[in-house]
Amino acid sequence: MPQISNPSENTDTSSQFRTIIIGILAATGGLMSGLDIGVISGALDFVADAFHASTFAQEWIVSAMMAGAAVGAVLAGWLAKITGRKWALVMGGVIFIIGSLGCALAWSVASMIWGRAMMGLAIGIAAFTSPLYLSEIASENTRGAMISTYQLMITVGIFMAFISDTLLSYHAQWRWMFGMIAIPGVLFVVGVLFLPYSPRWLMMQGRREEALAVLKDLRPTAHEAHAEIRAIDEQLKQRQGGFGLLWENANFRRSILLGVMLQAMQQFAGINVVMYYAPKIFAMAGFVGTAQMWCTAMIGFVNVLATLAAIGLVDRWGRKPILYCGFSIMTVSMAALAVLNHVGMESDGAKILCVFLIMIFIVAHAMSAGPLMWVLCSEIQPIKGRDLGITLSTLTNWISNMIVGASFLSILGWLGGAKTFGLIALLNGLFLVLTKVFVPETKGMSLEVIEQNLMAGKKLREIGR
Repeated sequence: MPQISNPSENTDTSSQFRTIIIGILAATGGLMSGLDIGVISGALDFVADAFHASTFAQEWIVSAMMAGAAVGAVLAGWLAKITGRKWALVMGGVIFIIGSLGCALAWSVASMIWGRAMMGLAIGIAAFTSPLYLSEIASENTRGAMISTYQLMITVGIFMAFISDTLLSYHAQWRWMFGMIAIPGVLFVVGVLFLPYSPRWLMMQGRREEALAVLKDLRPTAHEAHAEIRAIDEQLKQRQGGFGLLWENANFRRSILLGVMLQAMQQFAGINVVMYYAPKIFAMAGFVGTAQMWCTAMIGFVNVLATLAAIGLVDRWGRKPILYCGFSIMTVSMAALAVLNHVGMESDGAKILCVFLIMIFIVAHAMSAGPLMWVLCSEIQPIKGRDLGITLSTLTNWISNMIVGASFLSILGWLGGAKTFGLIALLNGLFLVLTKVFVPETKGMSLEVIEQNLMAGKKLREIGR
């Protein structure tokens, strides 16, 4: 007779395969963010021409998404807690589809800003929920790579939108630029419907058997699944939670401040300056017409490749070494771009060097601060305060993003290219120091151990040891 395998045991290959598929589906929440970042980069000039939008109006067309995302990040904490991570993602996807179609049908600057805000609301929900969900289904040995997949999907979305924008720019079809990105939104909603619930969320709802069943599918052995259930049980015995924990526990306040700092560092490093306004930056370098768009598309492709590299390295090298490398390279590349802007970019060699420096900057960010801030923010919060902690750090991300998006053109006009890029270089140098002083190394550590170290009062940079 054929041997019947024990259903409570999985082979390493089958459990890993299931986890990877689930992780990719959940991480496609980042695709929506990437599509939005990419689409506005190519569509902005056409929208401005169609509606005779001023510089101030253009800045708000860009930053309305971030304002909506800030609201979405706040709502996401409540949605993810009440309805579960899965249904919060579904709602985010539906709102994204409505917003993108609203932009495609916009008849004025005000209606465009409304559509962008709706897209932002969806992206804020996904930016909170996807990394949270990924951190709760992954094991400690794959968590960094799993959460980094969210950032990979952002870069894939940016690249897809850049290519679509470039092809449609030949005929100035900006409405189609927005309409096309509703299609991935539909596919995202359908895919998320097949995801299991987060085992940690199920445990918080008292649904222990369902949580155990999910973990048995995601871990190589039933023994590991039972051990993880027991660890979650121990965490949930703490009676404080959310704002109560924030008010009474100084260690939780420390993790909140660290999460806020990490997300501010990610945005003020300057990545979205390049992503939102890439064609305008290339115009400063002397590129004209569709050449600007193809340079921008090339930037998107490099961004995807560099993020893929980060996924392979994050659980091998660790978080801090990659951040050190990234912030160092970003500092040098932006300083060099500042010098190049100061001396002028009239020659072909200078133009090529400008593109090269921007690519180096993109690679450095995509391999470091881009994915790793999401990884760290999902790791450092205690389970009882995780929803609130990630809500506040994600809110910081979008507020910082909005400040950058709403001010870059004005700062560029006020300071000029050389001083603007010099300022970005100085900020990245500061972030290198902050990484050394405050950021922990969490490679290979379980969420439960990180929480124990935090609550024991260890220095923030030591909570991953």
